[in-house]
Amino acid sequence: VQLVESGGGLVQAGGSLRLSCAASGFRFDDYTITWFRQAPGKEREGVAGIEIPYGSTFGEGRFTISSDTAKNTVHLQMNSLKPEDTAVYYCAGSDGFGYGLDPNKYSYWGQGTQVTVSS
Repeated sequence: VQLVESGGGLVQAGGSLRLSCAASGFRFDDYTITWFRQAPGKEREGVAGIEIPYGSTFGEGRFTISSDTAKNTVHLQMNSLKPEDTAVYYCAGSDGFGYGLDPNKYSYWGQGTQVTVSS
């Protein structure tokens, strides 16, 4: 099982970024994929997740999560970014559903991608 994040970078406040999580090594349609983030000195927190076969999403606020089942990829569209959104963003996955934003429920994690929002 492999999850690889991409799309992070440096952006000014008010800007946008689109993160991607490319999945391989498992049956994509059996999984929930969720984005988490961790800022320096803070606990990891859930951002948004999607139950792949149903397309049902959870945890979205300013950000929008979507999946491309043809490419086994999950995207996180982040608009109106704020300096407090600065963090390392991780995607995580587990087979099954109903896990919500609890990081302890997820078995597989990517290496993370840095998002930095300047004021």
